[in-house]
Amino acid sequence: QVQLVESGGGLVQPGGSLRLSCAASGSIFSINVMGWYRQAPGKQRELVARITSGGSTNYADSVKGRFTISRDNAKNTVYLQMNSLKPEDTAVYYCNCARVRLLTTEYGYWGQGTQVTVSS
Repeated sequence: QVQLVESGGGLVQPGGSLRLSCAASGSIFSINVMGWYRQAPGKQRELVARITSGGSTNYADSVKGRFTISRDNAKNTVYLQMNSLKPEDTAVYYCNCARVRLLTTEYGYWGQGTQVTVSS
């Protein structure tokens, strides 16, 4: 029903910047939350940032002040601007979109993931 395609990952030095993109297609009319998650080797997947249809945003404490999530409704695309990158940010980053009501996720979809590596 919904397809998410991520792009923009790569290798950067500490302190560098990277911009991730996630384009959504399919039956996305009822989606009201989009976000980015990441998973490092040997660790569980964790929420990085999310944005609602109303424009409200939330960030993990570890990325607050460095990462910015945004959306372009005309392009059905969500972005993650990552600045001041640290080696600890190295992970596979996954795009997610979901329908949320009363603080409960009714359903959601995942992208295939894009690798981000921060190393000198």
